[in-house]
Amino acid sequence: MLAKITTKNQLTLPKAVMQQVGRTEYVEVTFENGRIILTPMQVRPADAVREKLAALGITEQDVKIAGYIHEQGKPSVIVMNKWDLVEKDDKTINEFNKKLDCDLAFMDYYRAVYISVKTGQRVDKVLEAARLSYENACRRITTGALNDIIGDAIRTTEPPSKNGRRLKIYYATQDDVNPPRFIIFVNDTELMHFSYKRYLENVIRRSYDFSGTPIRLCFRQKDEDR
Repeated sequence: MLAKITTKNQLTLPKAVMQQVGRTEYVEVTFENGRIILTPMQVRPADAVREKLAALGITEQDVKIAGYIHEQGKPSVIVMNKWDLVEKDDKTINEFNKKLDCDLAFMDYYRAVYISVKTGQRVDKVLEAARLSYENACRRITTGALNDIIGDAIRTTEPPSKNGRRLKIYYATQDDVNPPRFIIFVNDTELMHFSYKRYLENVIRRSYDFSGTPIRLCFRQKDEDR
């Protein structure tokens, strides 16, 4: 299911499994005194929780929906339901996580929660995980701290070069949240290789908790004589 955090104590969840991305009926879920109150409403997919049946695993349709959520830049949580039906040992969760890592390689920042609605196992963790993902999506890094991170990254691994010209990174700043977006000023955007972009993203993620949310790195060219 997809879910949107509407208030501090609410999520919006789809009434049924999505048949077509962007066209689904949602219900508002309110937690009051341990009860769940559902009210029909219509919303577009937004800050999301994706529910799956752990016993069946993740499907191609799930991957497509997760890809849509990722492209929209929304924080998310992967919720694996019916965990009570899975025969488990001390390696089971690791095996499921490895499968998710493979299927969701494009969104390796995902958070996963294994629950059983039937038994109530870890159900309380879903809202907590959704809140954490949303908080991470709204996280801001000061310009000074961000440039310290980027500076350390450059000293550790030199930027790429092409045809005798090396990429120069001047400075960086964060200009937006949900998803967090970082603007990095360079001498020539054509010199930025996707692998170095990925490296910078990983460095930022190691420095601050952005689990559960995509982050955007945008590169802008700045003339050297300015």
